[in-house]
Order: sequence, then structure tokens, then C-alpha cells
Amino acid sequence: MNVSPHHLFSRLPFILIGIFFLFQSSVFGATEQKQEELTYRYLETFANVLSILQDNYVEEIEAKEAIEGAINGLLLSLDPHSVYLKPEYYREFRNETNGSFTGIGIKITLRDGVLTVISPIADTPADKAGIKAHDKIVKIDGVPTKGKTPYDAVKSLRGPNGSEVTISIYRDGWEYPKDFTLVRSDIPLLSIKSSLLKPGLGYIKISSFQRNTTKEFNQNLNKLQKETNLQGLILDLRNNPGGLLDQAVSVSDLFLDSGLIVYTRGRKKSQDLTYEAHDNGTLAAFPLVVLVNEGSASASEILAGAIQDHRRGVIVGTKTFGKGSVQSVIPLGDGAGLKMTTAHYYTPSGRSIQVTGITPDVEVKAQSPENPSQMERSRTREVDLENHFSGQSSEPVKKKELELSAEIQDQLQQDNQLQAGFDILKSLVLYASSGGNRPKEGNSQ
Repeated sequence: MNVSPHHLFSRLPFILIGIFFLFQSSVFGATEQKQEELTYRYLETFANVLSILQDNYVEEIEAKEAIEGAINGLLLSLDPHSVYLKPEYYREFRNETNGSFTGIGIKITLRDGVLTVISPIADTPADKAGIKAHDKIVKIDGVPTKGKTPYDAVKSLRGPNGSEVTISIYRDGWEYPKDFTLVRSDIPLLSIKSSLLKPGLGYIKISSFQRNTTKEFNQNLNKLQKETNLQGLILDLRNNPGGLLDQAVSVSDLFLDSGLIVYTRGRKKSQDLTYEAHDNGTLAAFPLVVLVNEGSASASEILAGAIQDHRRGVIVGTKTFGKGSVQSVIPLGDGAGLKMTTAHYYTPSGRSIQVTGITPDVEVKAQSPENPSQMERSRTREVDLENHFSGQSSEPVKKKELELSAEIQDQLQQDNQLQAGFDILKSLVLYASSGGNRPKEGNSQ
């Protein structure tokens, strides 16, 4: 049985209009009239197929579910970040930048059609269990995830505080997937943590870019500056999956006094935006080390790319995730939303980091403290040599004035990337304090 598009429109949800505009904008090279004719022709085909299925399919089909499935299929065929947000998913999406939720603490996306971890959120059940960026989620509570959207998975992963969920993870190099049983907990979306590594050297971690990130960053920085004469800073962006573009820009602006921070390019001129740094409010130019890894994505890559291109700091760690696109969220009827990719972003030097990511200035791969590298295990020092000379000094050895606390020493011992960043920062501070001149060692003739 055939039905006309006009008859179908009268009983389809408002969201079908979204298909019309999306499909219309995807037909290139035709005149406006030709585009409209093609759009109506394919919409009529869609209406006929849906009507035939409703009348003849072996089981009853709900029009709402069928249309939502068609919309999701359309968006998934475009890119892994464009998605239709049902009302409950749209509410969850808004909560991710506003408050807290109960779950296991991971950010996920679709990569090659497979649910893939962007990064675990720091100090959450997923992070403590050892879930890593690029892990593939193949099952949730025994149910295969094939065909599910990230928001379908989020609905399954979240639940009451204290309840359990089992996820099956496949990681490159593993022969078989492994099961992780995690206990859900409240995940407060605190975006900033800070501490003093030693007098003069501070540490700030940004877990994600939310509505108040820049405000929180300034509060934490002011706290460090009250505790010490801040001479250098480690900015930790590891496992930061991104967030709000404007917050990444405003944090970048704190470190830069002029020039580009990031620019975007889309199909429409209105999507071509340029963000520049301003002299007002720029922090003192103390030495800066930025830590990144494969879980650093999107907004955190914007910040790292701006710092790197302006040579404002040293990027340390491993190559970042490589998400160089911008998504816009459009509210729809009935509380739903449409999240779609509207532009690509570029670092100040014109680099697109889509897929390629940010390559650190100093590459330091993460090591487990229980499994040091073979090089580390086999390294020989003077003290290991037979009949070595005892150490001698012409002056009494003075006790270190600025010893690290036991807590910081343990933190550095457990985190080789942080240790590397700390060593580099100390060198930068020493170099800066000497006026840019290399300190002399011994006597020269």
C-alpha cells in the first residue's frame, strides 16, 4: 500500500522534518529546485517503505521507534560524533557539563563501528580498574554492544549507586576480551585538582572542560600562588576527553598574550570562527610543562596545540586521541536534541589534528611501577661495579633544603610521566633563574 508524504507527515513526529533538512543539505551540485525534488522523492520512498513494514512485517512496528532508528542510522553513516539524543539522553548530555552522575566514569565514542573508550575519568571505578583509552567495549552485562550508539551504552552503564555492571573489554595485543566487574558510584564532575609538588613548583590537573573550568582553574592557581612563589607549573591533561570549546579557549588565553588560539572551518561562513588570545589577564611567563596521553581529546588537544604552537610550554607524554571536530547541539521537539558535527578545528599553525593528534615534544610512554622496562632493570651504575671507589667530597654534604614530601615522592614513583614532567620543569626553572645561561659545572681552564 502506498501513502503520500503529506499523509505520512501528519502522523510522524516532528523530528522527521530534521531528516528533510539533513538530506536536502547533503545533495551537492544540483540546483535548489532539483534538491527539493530529490528530497521529496526519497522521503516518499521512505514513507512507502515504513508503511509497507507497518502493514506486513512479522511483528508490529512502532513508528516512533522506527523513525528514531532511521535517524540514528543516518547520523552514524556520517561520523561517530553525530547522534540523535532522545529526551533522556539529552538530559544526560546536559548533566555531563553541569553536575554529576552515577556510573563507572568513562567517556566513549564509536570508532570503526565499535564502542571505544576515549578516556576514563580520573579517580573513578573505571580508572581504578585499569580501563584505558582505545579499549573496545564488546559487551555490557553479557549483551553485545554491536549496533548500539554511545548513548545506548551510557544508559546501560549508568545505574544506582553501589550496583554492579560487567563490561567485556578488548585491548590491542590481547587474544581474548576480558571482563571487568565495576561498582557504580557517584561521579562528581570536578574539573580541577591542584597540589604543590615542592616550593615553587605547582601541579594542576584538568579532568574535563565544563562550564566553570576557567573559574576553578584561577581559584586553584591563586591558592598555589598564596602558598609559594610559583616558579613553574605542570598542567596535566591526561585522560581529559574534552568538553566545552569556550572553556578550552579561555584557559589557553591565560597562558598567551596574543595570537591565534584555535580556529574552526565548516560548510557555512557562520561556522568559521577564530579565537585569539588577549593581553588582559595573561599569567606570568613561568616555565610550563603540559602532560598528555592517548586519552587527551578534543578541547584538551586545543589547549595543548595552542601551547605547543606558541612555544609557551613543553608537551610531554604520548600522542593524543586525535578528535579535531566541533559538535553543535540543537534542541528539538519533545525535549530531544540533535548533536552534529558542524566544523573542524585547527591549531594556530594551521594543523588539523583529526586522527593524527598532538605529538608531544618529549615522548614518555607510561610504565607500570610494578613492571619497569628492561632498560631500567638492566641499567648499571658505578655503585654496581666491583672495587668501585667510595664517594669523596671536599666539603661537608649539606642537607637538602627543599625535600619532597613522602606523598609527592610516592606519587612520582608511581607515575613515570609525571616524574619526567617534573624533571623537565626543574630544568626549565633552573635555566630561567640563570637568565638563560647554562649553569657552570666545575672549573674551566
